[in-house]
Amino acid sequence: MSSDSVHSLAAEKYVSFVSFRRNGTPVATPVWIAPYGHAELCFTTGGDSAKIKRLAADGRVTIQPCDMRGRLRPGTSSIEGRAHVVSGSDFAPVEAAVKRKYGMQYRLVVWSGSLRALVSRKKTADCGVIVNISFGRPEASSSDD
Repeated sequence: MSSDSVHSLAAEKYVSFVSFRRNGTPVATPVWIAPYGHAELCFTTGGDSAKIKRLAADGRVTIQPCDMRGRLRPGTSSIEGRAHVVSGSDFAPVEAAVKRKYGMQYRLVVWSGSLRALVSRKKTADCGVIVNISFGRPEASSSDD
């Protein structure tokens, strides 16, 4: 995969982030994505989210452009990678990258998440996920519609 491909993927508004359960079942989640270093992408999430638990068991992931509902963009391929979770002081650069890309939209989501956290006792975005893009062969796009 070329550097241009990574930058192109980083320019997407949403990507389908696929992590894997312990039994190998893939689970897709649409996420905002931001560039992070060379051949890396990142996003923020709550530390108690299921994707964080799945990544603790298996760091293999795939990403592919999608819309806000997770519908894959026709004509695109999934890209394989490895992901790891960061928190604490390592979370700040990830949050800054996402904030830089999404601006006011990110701030509004964080604000509404903080309000929801007060009511439901769920965590706000306090973890980052960094995806290192592998330079292997992309998988063929599949759709289960």
